[in-house]
Amino acid sequence: MRTTLRTSTVAMALAAVGALTLAGCGGGDGGKGGSPGRSKDPGETAATVQLPKLDGQKVQVVAVWTGPEQQAFTKVLDEFEKRTGADVAYVPTQDAMLNYIGTKIAGGSPPDVAMLQQVGALHQAVARKWAKPVGPEAKAQLTKNYSPGWQRLGAVDGTQYGVYFKAANKSLIWYNTAVFDNAGVSEPKTWKELLSTAETISASGVTPVSIGGADGWTLTDWFENVYLSQAGPEKYDQLAKHEIKWTDPSVTQALTTLAELFGKPNLIAGGAQGALQTEFPASVTQTFTGGDQPKAGMVFEGDFVSINIGQTEAKIGKDAKVFPFPAVGAEPPVVTGGDVAVALTDKPATQALMTFLASPDAARIWAGEGGFISPNKSMDVAAYPNDVQRDIAKALISAGDDFRFDMSDQMPQSFGGTPGKGEWKALQDFLKNPKDVAGIQARLEADAAKAFTGKS
Repeated sequence: MRTTLRTSTVAMALAAVGALTLAGCGGGDGGKGGSPGRSKDPGETAATVQLPKLDGQKVQVVAVWTGPEQQAFTKVLDEFEKRTGADVAYVPTQDAMLNYIGTKIAGGSPPDVAMLQQVGALHQAVARKWAKPVGPEAKAQLTKNYSPGWQRLGAVDGTQYGVYFKAANKSLIWYNTAVFDNAGVSEPKTWKELLSTAETISASGVTPVSIGGADGWTLTDWFENVYLSQAGPEKYDQLAKHEIKWTDPSVTQALTTLAELFGKPNLIAGGAQGALQTEFPASVTQTFTGGDQPKAGMVFEGDFVSINIGQTEAKIGKDAKVFPFPAVGAEPPVVTGGDVAVALTDKPATQALMTFLASPDAARIWAGEGGFISPNKSMDVAAYPNDVQRDIAKALISAGDDFRFDMSDQMPQSFGGTPGKGEWKALQDFLKNPKDVAGIQARLEADAAKAFTGKS
C-alpha cells in the first residue's frame, strides 16, 4: 500500500505558515532554532504512558541521524532508559538503511528498532519478513495520538508495523534577512517571483540560492515541490505509484521549470559543481554564516533546517526567516516526509520502545531541542522552542490527513532512496546538465521500471 492522502485544506494551512511564523518571530525566545538551552527537563511534565521495568535488557536502535539530531534523539533514548532500566545503544547508519539491516540480519544480529526514512522501505522490510507488527500497547498509543492517515502510512495490508515519530514539512525556503533587506526584495509567492528575486539578489553581490546537491534527496524534494504544484495531486499520486511513466509530459514540464533555476550557475552557490560537492548541513550553515555577505541568500528544505541554523550565530525570527515554497501552478505545494520506527525483533524491550515512541512523552523531548516536528496530536506544542516551529507544527496537526507524502520515499529504496542510484543520481546529473531533460527522463523511467518490478 503506497498511501497518498487528500490535499484539499493543507495547502491553505501550511501556505499560511510564512505569515504565521513571521507574525510570531518578533516574540518567542528569539534564540537559536536548535538551542539545547530551550529544552525542558522531561521530568517537568507527568508521564502519559506507563512502561515496564526492563532492567538489564538491551535494545539497539539504528537511524541516519548524526550531529545535533543524534544528540537530540539520544535524549529521547536516555529518558526511556531512565524509566525502564533498559540499556539502549544507538547506531547511526547511511541513507540506504535496508542494505545495512540486511547485512546485520544475515549475520544473525539484527538491530531491534530501525527508524526508516521511506514508506517504500517499510513495505520492503515487511515483504522480506524483517518487520514485526506493533504490540497492543503501541497500537493503543497510535490510536490515541495519531490521525488515521499517519496510522495508515505505518501499516501494510491492514497490519500496523510502524510508528511515525518524526515528521517534516518539506515545502519551506529559509532566507538570510540581511541579504533580502540589502537587495530590497520581499518573500516571493510564485515561481516567477522566486526567479526574479534570485536575479535581484545576485545583482546585489550575493549568490542567491544554496543547494546541498551532494545529498541527492534534496534534489528529489526540489522536483517534488515543483511537480506537485504544477501537475497537481492526482498526477503526483500516479507518478508516485509508477502508474504513469517518467517520460510523461508532466515530468518534462516540471524538469524544464526546474532548469530555469538549475540552468543558471550564477544563481547557485558554487555553481552546479559546487552544489554537487555541498552536503545538506553545509548548504544551510553557509547561508547563515558571514553576516550580510554569506555564500548564499536562501536555502530550500524542511522545518529541520532550524537545527542546522542553530549551529550558526543566526537567530531564527531575526537573522533567519522562512516562507512557503512558491506556487508553480495554481496552488503552492505541500510535501511532507517522516521517519517511521519499525520493530525488527520480538523482545519486550523492543515493543516497549515502540510504545514510548508513539507517546507524547518521547516527542516532547526532541521537540524541546528544535529541528523536529511531531505528527503526534496529543503533544503540547508549547514544547517547541520557538514560534516558527510551533506554527509549523500547529498547521501540520490541524491539516489532519490532508497532505502529500514525499514521493521518493514512497518508492522502492533502490530508486527513491539510495545514494548514487536511481532518482538521486539522475537528478544530480540533471543539476550538472539541466539541458538534457529528455535524457534524464529516459534514465528515470528505466530505473523506475526496474525498481517497481523488483529487478534492481
